[in-house]
Amino acid sequence: MLKYRLNVDLDSPKKVPTRDGYGLGLVEAARKNPDVVAIGADITASTRVDWFQKEFPERFISVGIAEQNQMCIAAGMSLMGKIPFVCNYGVFLAGRSWDQIRTTVCYNNLNVKLGGAHGGISVGADGATHQALEEISLMRCLPNMKVIVPADSTETRKATLACMDIEGPVYIRFGREKVPVITDDDTPFEIGRAYCCREGSDVTIIACGAMVYESLVAARILEKAGVSAEVINNHTIKPIDKETIVESARRTGAVVTVEEHQVMGGMGSAVSEVLAEHCPVPVKMIGIMDRFGESGDPDVLMEAFGLTGKSIAGKVKEMLRR
Repeated sequence: MLKYRLNVDLDSPKKVPTRDGYGLGLVEAARKNPDVVAIGADITASTRVDWFQKEFPERFISVGIAEQNQMCIAAGMSLMGKIPFVCNYGVFLAGRSWDQIRTTVCYNNLNVKLGGAHGGISVGADGATHQALEEISLMRCLPNMKVIVPADSTETRKATLACMDIEGPVYIRFGREKVPVITDDDTPFEIGRAYCCREGSDVTIIACGAMVYESLVAARILEKAGVSAEVINNHTIKPIDKETIVESARRTGAVVTVEEHQVMGGMGSAVSEVLAEHCPVPVKMIGIMDRFGESGDPDVLMEAFGLTGKSIAGKVKEMLRR
């Protein structure tokens, strides 16, 4: 198991949108590799792809609001040796062009990188139609597709760079709102490798995205109540790190998964599949419970949907009591 103690002030962390990490990573990737191109769909500024556009206008294409066409153009460019990064809101990218992703990109194992913005309910005021809550399940069920949900902006930049160097389709999920930065340049990142960022002995909390920070907050609350919680940053949903998950579950005997996504088919389901086969232990899945999102202030929504550190800690206690 890879272990790394995060040096972060849980009370007053620096906050940066994960979409900023994607924009920075995309520009850095383009500087390193002239074959990197970007394809937008009329929303380049909010996805930070405009940073790429300003520096590499000759390598940027905007297709307008035409998600299916966007995916087919990316497929064609990949066949010509380019590395297309396709970016759009995750709910539209994964939903509207799922057939093209499945049949054109994944079936042919094409080297197309998908950037799914505005993941989770923390999108806020845009509401249910724009809050991607189902796309992890849509992407992880596809053969050849890799799925990454970075914990913060720094990890998002690393993930964007890392996926440039691997062959085949990759989906990276990131968000709009500012979230705590809990990793730094020295924090390990490897696609397909989770890591333990807090050791514990009573329960394992496995999280992805911004929920890693909230899980660390929950672990601190639980510690004061006499519960030792281990926290795993499971940034790669597929291929999932079976070894780390099983090793931690065997040691603690109980697992709680936390994600800003539907509990059905998401990261929690992926973890449960691993444990059912290799290490059956009690599992509690925390996430969106079979409902659509709502319009509102991001912090209020996170509280209402039970995704804050305090709420997570309470659900962990309930699970352990049972």
